[in-house]
Amino acid sequence: MLYSMGFVVAKSLAHKIVATYKLCSEQLSSQHHYDYGMRAVKSVLTAAGNLKLKYPDDDESELMLRAIIDVNLTKFLSQDVPLFEGIVSDLFPGVSLPPPDYDTLHSFLLDAIARRNLQPVQFFMDKVDQIYEMMLVRHGFMIVGEAMGGKSSAYKVLADTLSELHESGMMEEFKVEFAIINPKSINMGQLYGKFDPISHEWSDGVLANTFRAMASAQDENRKWLVFDGPVDALWIENMNTVLDDNKKLCLMSGEIIQMSQKMNLIFEPEDLEVASPATVSRCGMIFLEPLRLGWRPLVESYLNHDTILWLDVE
Repeated sequence: MLYSMGFVVAKSLAHKIVATYKLCSEQLSSQHHYDYGMRAVKSVLTAAGNLKLKYPDDDESELMLRAIIDVNLTKFLSQDVPLFEGIVSDLFPGVSLPPPDYDTLHSFLLDAIARRNLQPVQFFMDKVDQIYEMMLVRHGFMIVGEAMGGKSSAYKVLADTLSELHESGMMEEFKVEFAIINPKSINMGQLYGKFDPISHEWSDGVLANTFRAMASAQDENRKWLVFDGPVDALWIENMNTVLDDNKKLCLMSGEIIQMSQKMNLIFEPEDLEVASPATVSRCGMIFLEPLRLGWRPLVESYLNHDTILWLDVE
């Protein structure tokens, strides 16, 4: 597959991909959202192919290292990050990565953070960058972590940033529209749709209506369907056909809805303890730890908000 993407030293790089995942499975901690299977390999190959198209004259080892880091670093816990960095540095000795050119993105990102009364902590900005990179590679991904880690704020700030970039024309991006669904607040019939037991008439659920509206939209805006709630096998197994490469939502009515190129599915659970490996392997992962964010940004934002309210009263 690497040969078909234009890589010359494809055989050597393929061995390094396999070695990376083998060593990660042996040395890193065991977590429910870690996956080192064939779908993870496919994600690295896709990311490497995109980088090769964008930078055809760059060193191939640099491109592969960038692809491996972009796809995998986002999901690791803080104690596993140094181990992962040691693995890739051993497999790619002497290869250093230039920092990505996100100057324009970050200038608009800082404005979006200030508008939402948040704090530009480096950890938070890094996670926003990782969500952006994951969005370009995977059509379905999960933002995992406990409450107060900044999961919701991260994708909302990114949506504001991309929309502002589109309006300014300084970067080839698109406006973002997103809809939020809590899948565990309603039953399966209300989520996907159901047949009436008496008339046998089909009625669409919340997900079916929202997904169809986004898929059939004729504009160029990005469409994000956000599932803010626990992930379990009861409702998400029906999403496996959407998370596959064919990107089709199959309803019990027999209708098949094709996902558009501008759509992304974002899942926002606290953990993946009851999610099946089939679901985990189909999604990209970004892990946010409240411990890494710390308490200071929350207190500063609260004090700023309190001060604004006090000034308004005055």
